[in-house]
Amino acid sequence: MKFYRVMAVSRRVFRDVANDKRSLAMLFIAPIFAMCIFGLAFSGDVEDVNVIIVNQDQGFTLPMGNTTYMSEKIISNLDTSVLKIQNISNIDEARQKVIDGQASAVIIFPENFTENAILKTENSSYPDSAEIIIQGDDSITNIKNAILKTVNDAVSDTMVEEGVNPALKVTSDPIYGKDAEFIDFFVPGILAFVVYLLTTILTLITFVSERSNGTLERVLATPVTEGEVVTGYAITFGTLGIMQVALLLIIAILIFNIMVVGNVLLAFLAVAILAVTCQALGILLSSLAKRPEQAIQFFPFVVLPAFLLSGIFWPIQAIPEWLRPLSYLIPPTYAVNACRAVMLKGWGLDKIWPDLLALVIFAVLFMVLATYSLRRGKQ
Repeated sequence: MKFYRVMAVSRRVFRDVANDKRSLAMLFIAPIFAMCIFGLAFSGDVEDVNVIIVNQDQGFTLPMGNTTYMSEKIISNLDTSVLKIQNISNIDEARQKVIDGQASAVIIFPENFTENAILKTENSSYPDSAEIIIQGDDSITNIKNAILKTVNDAVSDTMVEEGVNPALKVTSDPIYGKDAEFIDFFVPGILAFVVYLLTTILTLITFVSERSNGTLERVLATPVTEGEVVTGYAITFGTLGIMQVALLLIIAILIFNIMVVGNVLLAFLAVAILAVTCQALGILLSSLAKRPEQAIQFFPFVVLPAFLLSGIFWPIQAIPEWLRPLSYLIPPTYAVNACRAVMLKGWGLDKIWPDLLALVIFAVLFMVLATYSLRRGKQ
């Protein structure tokens, strides 16, 4: 091995990289982008969780004539950075908001809450205990745990402030996701992410390869229109996306025994629309790359935002508040929401249609832009 020949090869490679301004920029931009996305996505705790408090506590009149309300003291100690609290007097109305997805939980203080807490403390044989009832959506385990921790912390802080140790307990009575585990929350997100990743990347690389070897130019020289090319890809990769999610669902159900409450066909529908959206995104991105090597440089910008910001394994409520609007500019966010709602809550088309509509809008927009990019490249 001759060192001067090694250095000659090294100089040539450096020269080629330096002449390719796109590759040179990506060498520094991609790692900075990845570090920022990871740092921002994992820098926050769960915040701004919508909960409803139904306080029916009648209080307790002490021997000196004062009436005390233990529930109000606990509520005042709830961390409002974690919980966005709304007060409603009717339990059925509050539960309906959770059922409709407008809130994550109802926190109920029964009528005899303070009375039971004080009397149980004074006499351990008193038959009734003070109980805080949480009726919530347990399908997102991170949010469920955040609510439970916040309520328990408020109870502990109240006992310290009052200098007492009342007999209190917090009871969870889930509306959705009873006995759900993290894998049940995680798998619907992975279904959407895998289809998004494979469809976008495969379309991107395939289209760039067809451009670089002249195949696409020859196809467009025939009577086939740009719209027909995009639609053909939509059918192909939409079908492949359905096959992918079918395989993943079979594995998830048979091997991991995940929870499936609703109609799986609706989850298929959401992921199929996502696949159509992503193939159009892949064609659109291909117009920015001339060679397959350049197409690979787009991977961090395609993969990381979707993986970290679309709620796949970390709820959007745990992302810094100023960054959350970006989550709703990423198509997988809507597919993940729809899949989880169907599989863990049993929701039907009447409730997930906003997510499906958002995916359709993305699909139409990307297909129009992809068609335009082909026409522009043909000129």
